Amino acid sequence: MDYVNCRLCPRQCGVNRSAGQRGFCGCPDTALVAKAMLHKWEEPALAGDGGSGAVFFGGCTLGCRYCQNAVISGGPVGRPMDSGELRQLFEDLIAQGAENIDLVTPTHFLPTILPALKPRLSVPVVYNCGGYERAETLRALEGSVDIYLPDFKYADARLAKALSGAGDYFSVAAGAIREMVRQTGPVVWSGEKVTRGVIIRHLILPGNVDNSLRVLDWIGETFAPGEVLVSLMRQYTPMGSLPAPFDRRITDEEYDAVLSWMYLNDLEGFTQEADAADAGFIPDF
Repeated sequence: MDYVNCRLCPRQCGVNRSAGQRGFCGCPDTALVAKAMLHKWEEPALAGDGGSGAVFFGGCTLGCRYCQNAVISGGPVGRPMDSGELRQLFEDLIAQGAENIDLVTPTHFLPTILPALKPRLSVPVVYNCGGYERAETLRALEGSVDIYLPDFKYADARLAKALSGAGDYFSVAAGAIREMVRQTGPVVWSGEKVTRGVIIRHLILPGNVDNSLRVLDWIGETFAPGEVLVSLMRQYTPMGSLPAPFDRRITDEEYDAVLSWMYLNDLEGFTQEADAADAGFIPDF
């Protein structure tokens, strides 16, 4: 796995990042760390008492128009780090009490990240991504990731194309999540913390309840009850100047409709309170 003819993500740009070329992510062949912190706002089963050791990488392979992290995801932002420096960063976060190492939007830097994960760390490794992943790339992570934390944003191809420039999102994300579950198996709990498995996040978008229902239908049809967990997110916060209905937060009625559908599909997991839709919860980058 390298950056020559880069095909790490589904964009498959084919550029030589080692020679200074830039693809969709706009990033070089050196990992860029935009922020590292003890993150207390992840799902309680991940954050625990100490918080997740979140490492936010600059750039992104998806580019959602409503991204709350756009200040770092929109381009090559962050401090360059090689594999040795990343390893030291992980160990420093663990020494500060991190319950896990939470790799946020890491795919385009995998050739640098993978060596930093060996030997295995003393806490679980969380792969926190947008769900738009190549199964072929994910296979290289087998044995290095304990918990996959993908988004599953869209079942509606037109919505995926308009908001993330990825009309093939549903089929790609479905294949990626199947691969993640193949690697980890069913969710494993230790007390109140998840130590292994897949937690699928779904962000409800205003005015698009049907999209959410279709996503939940697929999860319910594909996995047995409790095999994966679902984190149903109501934190959509209007960013930039998107047109209606994306210029508002979701309503209580929209959230309740999707939550009811989650339970009808026998899905287990996590929910959010209304006050989660607050820009104050976005890390200060």
